[in-house]
Amino acid sequence: MDIQEIMQHLPHRYPFLLIDRVTEFRAGESLVGYKNVSYNEPFFQGHFPERPVMPGVLILEAMAQATGMLAFRTVERGAKRESLYFLVGIDKARFKRPVEPGDQLILKAELLRARRGIWVFACEASVDGKMVASAEIMCTEQDINT
Repeated sequence: MDIQEIMQHLPHRYPFLLIDRVTEFRAGESLVGYKNVSYNEPFFQGHFPERPVMPGVLILEAMAQATGMLAFRTVERGAKRESLYFLVGIDKARFKRPVEPGDQLILKAELLRARRGIWVFACEASVDGKMVASAEIMCTEQDINT
């Protein structure tokens, strides 16, 4: 899936759209995509100017966006304007190494279970085949008019 298809499924836009391409997708099972990390990212101006490092919360957000793509493609529809896909929990988050400009952040999301509107995913982010972060992420779709 290229960026155009990603934007049909996720409501995020620059500078907060953190997936550039989806390379693998298995409905109801898993998704693999990536984010090309550039020195031009706005967060590098302040985190940290002397040694730019991608903030861990943005790595978690990129993994959460991968879960959104997996969920929306699994149910075969795009993001609706009257509802949003919200992060409701993060467990077992671990950070192993920094992500720097020039890295390609590989994002993997695997659906563990979906019950009563709560989707639970095992997620991993890696660079050059080495894990940089992992987490169990829980999300739900909610009507934004309530």
